Amino acid sequence: METTTEIVIDAPPERIFALAADTESWPAILPHYRWVRRLRGTDDHKIAEMAAWRTIYPVRWTAVQRNYPATLRITFKHVRGISRGMDVEWKLTPADNGTHVRIWHEFHSGLPLVGDLFARRIVGDLFVSHIAGKTLRRIKELAEHDATNSLRGG
Repeated sequence: METTTEIVIDAPPERIFALAADTESWPAILPHYRWVRRLRGTDDHKIAEMAAWRTIYPVRWTAVQRNYPATLRITFKHVRGISRGMDVEWKLTPADNGTHVRIWHEFHSGLPLVGDLFARRIVGDLFVSHIAGKTLRRIKELAEHDATNSLRGG
C-alpha cells in the first residue's frame, strides 16, 4: 500500500515545518489527535506514541520521528501498532504559489493471505488517507492564518 496526500499552503515552508515537526503539540492544534507522547529522544530524533481519531474509531501507534530542517523533510517509521513497519515522509517544497506539502506513506502488512487487502483497504483507505488529509487541511489553515496575521503585523 502506498498513498500520497498533497496540498499547497500559502505560507513559508519554515512555518509549516515548525507546525509539522512539533508532533507533541499536535493534540492542541489538530482536533483529531488524542495524544502524542515522547517516549525518548530529542526534538529532531525521537520515539513517540501517537493516538488519533478516525471519526469514532480510536487509533494508536508508536513511531520513530526524524526531522531534517535543512531539507524540509520529516520521516516516521511506525514501530508498534497495526501499522508497524509503515514508512512516512513529509516533504515540503517551495513553490510560486506557496509551499507544496506531500505526505507519503508506504505499508506492507505481514498478514498471510489478506495482508495486501488489509494494508490497502483498512490501513490505507480508511485510516491513513483520512487522518493525513485532516492533518494537512488543519496545518494549512493554521499556517495561512499565521502568515496573514504576520503580514498585517498582528
